[in-house]
Amino acid sequence: MTKIINSNEELIDIDDEAQNANQQIGYAWEEEYKRSWDVLQEDEDGGLKHTVEHLQSRKRKRLERDTSIIKRGIIRHMFLIIDLSEAMLEKDLRPSRLDLTLSYAEQFILEFFDQNPISQLGVIVSKSGVAEKLMGLTGNPMDNINVLKKKNIDTDGEPSLQNALEMARHVPAHGSREILIIMGSLTSCDPGDINETIDNLVSENIRVSIVGLAAEVQICKLMCKKTKGTYGVVLNEAHFKDLLFEIIPPPPVSIVKSKSELVVMGFPRGVNESMPSLCACHSKPVSGGYICARCNSKICDLPTDCPICELTLVSSPHLARSYHHLFPVANFEEVPWSSAFTTHCYSCQMPFQTQPQVVKGRSNNVTSIDSSGRYNCPKCKKHFCIECDTFIHEVIHNCPGCLSTSENST
Repeated sequence: MTKIINSNEELIDIDDEAQNANQQIGYAWEEEYKRSWDVLQEDEDGGLKHTVEHLQSRKRKRLERDTSIIKRGIIRHMFLIIDLSEAMLEKDLRPSRLDLTLSYAEQFILEFFDQNPISQLGVIVSKSGVAEKLMGLTGNPMDNINVLKKKNIDTDGEPSLQNALEMARHVPAHGSREILIIMGSLTSCDPGDINETIDNLVSENIRVSIVGLAAEVQICKLMCKKTKGTYGVVLNEAHFKDLLFEIIPPPPVSIVKSKSELVVMGFPRGVNESMPSLCACHSKPVSGGYICARCNSKICDLPTDCPICELTLVSSPHLARSYHHLFPVANFEEVPWSSAFTTHCYSCQMPFQTQPQVVKGRSNNVTSIDSSGRYNCPKCKKHFCIECDTFIHEVIHNCPGCLSTSENST
């Protein structure tokens, strides 16, 4: 049973916002051929400053999220399930569903480990009614990316949602347990009752999130609702990426899993030897690496599990990078011209634009008049430019103004 979602739903599309300002965004196959360079429009001085500011402001609104302090699981175990059925050969998403999915999957894996460095992720594909595990849970993003590139990815038949879910159920009990499915088919070839599998996922506290490429499927919607995951159907390429990257921040911990758990971890020491020796993870001679804190085995990269004693090995920077999800930076507020008293950005020291004069009959000055280009931190009351605002919330996850204020107070 399928259901088409309402195509009049308003969504933010950064790439096409300027072109579709007065149009409603529909499905990709309903749109006409678009020329991306039509978005660029010069101002009266022949520059592209206002167009760039407009695109950045749309991106900033998309990045705004709930910053309330709640309990989240920073140790995540996730399986990425990719549909490799014949439905993935459709070209309603350019260049095709399969090519775009593999491209976004690589970007998702890199961003996932960048934001969740002590988590683990594996890859499962499904076609011809069976499921195949390409890569088990690992803390190295390149292992997952290499298997997607080197493996002969071909499509055939229909996927098996139940077989893929049963294979992805076997994850460690500590930390959050999640499954992300990219589904292009409207059907599934299952050997049994999938409702029993859904009940097992609920009892084991495994969260399932699905990104649909075709239309809304009732069983997928029911599964995500019962497991407290998210379900969305893509409208176009940009919306596809938005839905996928919404899974990257760790979800709140459920009430059932809210009790404290202790996880044994090791902090290995780095070595750089003059003579190469075999590593325990790849059995290849390497000169650099890390020594396991328990069994003294040599490994190549962190974070990972020791292949000898199975101890989780991390470094202190990895824990620090995972900590920002628990205490996120508050969303900055746009400063009106009446309060725009600062002349330079507090972070990069670039000068702010001055308030332009209102000239009657010129509509292209409206954007610069409405926006002062200043964004205020609600805690330290410092003003930042839009580039620093985006950089603070996406990369460093710390406000320079708040850090300097705390240092001066101590």
